[in-house]
Amino acid sequence: MSRRILWINPVGTSAYDEPIGAALRDEALPDSRIDVCSLPGFPVNHLEYNAYEMVMAGATIGAVRWGEQQGYDAAVIGCFYDPALRAAREVSGKMAVTAPAEACMHLATTVGERVSILVGRSKWIPEMHENAVKYGFADKVASFRVLRMTVNEFQQDPACTEERILEEARLAVEQDGADVIVLGCTIEFGFYRKVQDELGVPVIDAIVAPLRYAELLADIRMRHGWGTSRVRGYERPDEAELDAFVPVFEPTVHRDPRGAA
Repeated sequence: MSRRILWINPVGTSAYDEPIGAALRDEALPDSRIDVCSLPGFPVNHLEYNAYEMVMAGATIGAVRWGEQQGYDAAVIGCFYDPALRAAREVSGKMAVTAPAEACMHLATTVGERVSILVGRSKWIPEMHENAVKYGFADKVASFRVLRMTVNEFQQDPACTEERILEEARLAVEQDGADVIVLGCTIEFGFYRKVQDELGVPVIDAIVAPLRYAELLADIRMRHGWGTSRVRGYERPDEAELDAFVPVFEPTVHRDPRGAA
């Protein structure tokens, strides 16, 4: 069963599109095809501030609409704040939509009991804690641990980033009682296997988890008809109103070089 997945980097830079795309394709099911996009025309290259999330929300939802029209089976909004996820589901049609925090927390609490989330800065913790509460996982969070790094620093010196992740993850296990580690930013990609091997606990990567969750959501809709319910909270807006409020936004897309499955 093949599936097309759209990964949306909800920022104005395409700098991470190609490396994230390559990392995702290395981890995906063989018959998944993954395109990665970003949102041109905006100066924001990270969403560390809630205000930036709000600025990018319209384009993000517009890109979800574009993905639906292009026939993707699932989309991922690629930021651990899960920006505009509920709104995106309202307009996604048959296309499944998920985001990193939701996917990571679901998977982490399935394979373990106490979760520590590794964030770049303490600034991130309040909103991420709000999401843990909203998703029903607050009592599963052992700790948030701070790496003292910005989003843009994670991939600048990979050896330094890996060292900090390993240090804080070890403390989370030994001092906080965590038995699962979640990497709390999509730009922390590329480190989970080494840290997992070192510590002997699951380390949930913030791009791999939503990818696999998106594959699952696409498959269960296609096979079982379990798609987003439109009866209550995810009722789709009137199309004329939707076109007026949130027009389709065509992103910059880096397509899967493997072509159709």
